Amino acid sequence: MSTRLCFLLLCLNAFAVLNAQSPAPIVVQSANQPATSTSSKAGAPAADVQSIPAAIQLLEQIKAGNAEVLAKQKAALEKLDELQEAADQVRIFAKRG
Repeated sequence: MSTRLCFLLLCLNAFAVLNAQSPAPIVVQSANQPATSTSSKAGAPAADVQSIPAAIQLLEQIKAGNAEVLAKQKAALEKLDELQEAADQVRIFAKRG
């Protein structure tokens, strides 16, 4: 029964990894781009200020998703514990009879 438990835990872990959100892609400007664009440098701090709340919201969504996955895993572990106890009871009664 322990191999089944290990297999189920591995499956749950794989499910959690597959459902994890990937981070937003990072865009890097090319090195041969002209350095005369000062307006983009002036606009960068404003874009950073606007992206901070969006990043916080994204992190909160990821946190909520992780909490949901953890709750599902906890429920699955509790169910497995109950099944393990029931299997132990059956083994005990089988040895008596």
